[in-house]
Amino acid sequence: MNIPVSLPPGVAFLNGHFTAEDMITKITHCGDLAGVFHDQITWQSIPSETTIYQVEMLKSPQGEGELFVGTTHLNPGRVGDEFYMTRGHFHQRREQGEVYFGLRGSGLLLLQNEQGEARLEQVSPGSVHIIPGFTAHRLINTGTEVLSALAVWPSIAGHDYAALAQGFSLRVVLQDGKIQAKEVQNG
Repeated sequence: MNIPVSLPPGVAFLNGHFTAEDMITKITHCGDLAGVFHDQITWQSIPSETTIYQVEMLKSPQGEGELFVGTTHLNPGRVGDEFYMTRGHFHQRREQGEVYFGLRGSGLLLLQNEQGEARLEQVSPGSVHIIPGFTAHRLINTGTEVLSALAVWPSIAGHDYAALAQGFSLRVVLQDGKIQAKEVQNG
């Protein structure tokens, strides 16, 4: 009996790019990140078409029990003293978790619960990050090369950016030549 064997998509672990023909690619430019960076004057001085990050996703079925797989490629750079970062989000279905795998570069994963309590995890090649439900998350590139992380999450999770309209409770900056986390003072 001949059983057909198919070749599934792959990921190049050295650079995080997929070896798949049917992918979804989304590029986020500086101009798409209004209100994300603290220094609005410096943000406005950066050309709006500057690529901050790119997400590659495998096309996947959607629905209960299905998973998305994607890789975020976050460029190095800063807006003022603040490092380039992803927009960050909660899931629309808050109970849904996610897993990140560090592939290349160096940076931080900012995690924050609904009460505003935040923590940071170091992201580097081989790191594994379990993001529990009810937790907002954002990648921050603190290095000098592209930071790439592979993510797996439920296709039903959705994204809730509006819940973070006031931002995260921590900002990661370069101050006096050192990477530092600063608490955001609201009000």
